[in-house]
Amino acid sequence: MARIYKKPIMIPQGVEVKISGQQIDVKGSKGSLQYNAHELVQVEVKESALNIAPREVDGLQLVDPKFLESILGTTRANLNNIVIGVSQLWERKLLLVGVGYRAQVQGKKVNLSLGFSHPVDYQLPEGIVVEAPSQTELIIKGVDKQLVGQVAANIRAIRSVEPYKGKGVRYADERVVLKETKKK
Repeated sequence: MARIYKKPIMIPQGVEVKISGQQIDVKGSKGSLQYNAHELVQVEVKESALNIAPREVDGLQLVDPKFLESILGTTRANLNNIVIGVSQLWERKLLLVGVGYRAQVQGKKVNLSLGFSHPVDYQLPEGIVVEAPSQTELIIKGVDKQLVGQVAANIRAIRSVEPYKGKGVRYADERVVLKETKKK
């Protein structure tokens, strides 16, 4: 079984980590995020690295070891994503494939023309920035990896890729397998 939690998270220059109880505040040049660790997890900062370890509860461990390792590994992964996000933004690229499909960014709104009888406006949540280098490309950026992925999934769900012609909104790295049409 992998024990990824034992690998320390290196804190890059310009990133500040404050721990108060189970709350970890991470502040960097791109923004700041907070994380509430599970009560069985102990997080320490040693020599510009975050270390995750199980917390001892009265000398006895009454918790299933597999559950404890899963909580420790999840905490390490989430903290690593936060440290990367506040030092360099997370980004996700979407492509609009189809005749007349286009997108425009208007402040905190993305105006999408996706073949419906009306344009669709998608309101962006706080902490997300969207760029449109061309009319058929969207780049979603933000500090929080989960929020960036959720916004990309929400925009993609407005008009997901159809399997016969490949039209719709897709991720830039998505591979679409087209189906063969019905033969007579």
